Amino acid sequence: MKYIEPHAHMVSRVTDDYVRMATAGCQAICEPAFWAGFDRSSAAGFYDYFCQLTEHEPKRAAKFSLPHFSWLCINPKESEDVKLAEEVVAIIPNFLGRANVLGIGEIGLNKNSRNEMRVLEMHVDLAARENQLILVHTPHLEDKLKGTRLILDVIKSDKRIRPERVIIDHVEEHTVKLVLDTGMWAGMTLYPESKCTPARAIDIVDVYGNERIWMNCACDWGVSDPLAVPKTALEMRRRGHSTEAIDKLVFQNPRQFLSQCPKFKLG
Repeated sequence: MKYIEPHAHMVSRVTDDYVRMATAGCQAICEPAFWAGFDRSSAAGFYDYFCQLTEHEPKRAAKFSLPHFSWLCINPKESEDVKLAEEVVAIIPNFLGRANVLGIGEIGLNKNSRNEMRVLEMHVDLAARENQLILVHTPHLEDKLKGTRLILDVIKSDKRIRPERVIIDHVEEHTVKLVLDTGMWAGMTLYPESKCTPARAIDIVDVYGNERIWMNCACDWGVSDPLAVPKTALEMRRRGHSTEAIDKLVFQNPRQFLSQCPKFKLG
């Protein structure tokens, strides 16, 4: 089985996880900029982080024959400080030409605050000006539906953004149709205990189909499993889904979306 890991925070993972993913059939890893486990205090900290994502992490992945791609932004959890966000957004264009950078992400909202909205708009404007793909983080739990609506309104209001070049991640049962109806892509982030479990993800596919939907493993600081996608594929097989349907969801769909960036190529 082949699969693409479209949303892995590998800087928070040990090297053994690369070995496990390569052994399980992973063909590429796409790592979005995210929270470091603590709030960074300066744009210089983000500059170093972007160097890590675009220079050092690809070298670590390459040791296991895994192509490594990245997305760049200031994460919603650190978007309350608008001045810092402005400084970070200003340095991102220096990195957009690097060989493994796919676009802007994971942008979005955390607590749906006014400052987060301002920073979201700054990122969307940057993506539009630089013709970049967009990867979006939606809030957790009770803020998710409201936050998803706010995010979709911001993106739809910018007529320079083509919806098929946007992926809205962390969808759940109550937000997936909202996203798909806009023409954007929907991402399901698989967690062992929270967000979307493998069983729930397959239920969503059974209801809403497999067009413009992909699954991704949660690879982060908390309880998460870098092999959640292949494990979910096995559960799909157990439920009677065809080999072609599984391949579409875990490999063909992410490849279709990511290939909109000419830098995304598989060997």
